[in-house]
Amino acid sequence: MSDSLPLPQNTWPELHPGWVWLCGAGPGDPGLLTLHGLNALRQADVVVYDALVGEDILSWAGDAELIYAGKRGGKPSAKQRDISLHLVELARAGKRVLRLKGGDPFVFGRGGEEAQTLVQHGVPIRIIPGISAGIGGLAYAGIPVTHRDVNQSVTFVTGHDQTGDAPGSLDWSAIAQGSQVIVIYMGMKHIAQIVQRLIAAGRSPSEPLAFVTSATLEHQNVVESTLGTAVDDAKAAGVEPPAIICIGRSVLMRQVLDWRSLEAGAAPRNLDPLDRGRPAESA
Repeated sequence: MSDSLPLPQNTWPELHPGWVWLCGAGPGDPGLLTLHGLNALRQADVVVYDALVGEDILSWAGDAELIYAGKRGGKPSAKQRDISLHLVELARAGKRVLRLKGGDPFVFGRGGEEAQTLVQHGVPIRIIPGISAGIGGLAYAGIPVTHRDVNQSVTFVTGHDQTGDAPGSLDWSAIAQGSQVIVIYMGMKHIAQIVQRLIAAGRSPSEPLAFVTSATLEHQNVVESTLGTAVDDAKAAGVEPPAIICIGRSVLMRQVLDWRSLEAGAAPRNLDPLDRGRPAESA
């Protein structure tokens, strides 16, 4: 895409010097970037981007300076304090700053921390939401996070806390008993511990589970499993982080909604994976 292709007619906001816009780039597929995000990329002097922002999206930034600020578990990464204060410095230098994050900046993206730092230092901000991997990534896998025959609740949790350990503040018993579908971000490192806690709290070992890696990209991979076999299946399939993990009967819907396989000519594996015994359009 180039500047020769205009944005649709609209009163698009202007990114002024000294401002920072915190923007979600979506889960990976460049087409899932919002128009507000594209508008921001075309105006920014500096783009401070995370590890999961693809080169295709960055190529739309024109002549903007690109500054990598990715944080990956277990790998050398910039400290969060340094990233936040660097945004302040860039804004005070009169730059038009775009802070570009994978997914949505306010969904396990530390966007709230960075935005608060900016406001505390008197830097004006704008928040541009993005499609979170826990929704968009699962949709690309053919897994709806909500379905009337499955769940009236969904819980999004992170698989590690600020120390990198499994979150000690989470009440896994309450989550296991109270949420019909659980979506876990950044959970691969502690998957064995998480599975053990959920089963101990009463979740069935036979409950469907899916791992989604490289969500929404061409090389996306989905491994269907169960809570009881998840650790072994992930190891056998070579599942590596980052991955989205979905636990619940909605995973079964992939048998009929794996639209990428359907697009490639495959037949649905099961037209009624929830065993409703009636057409989907019936109440």
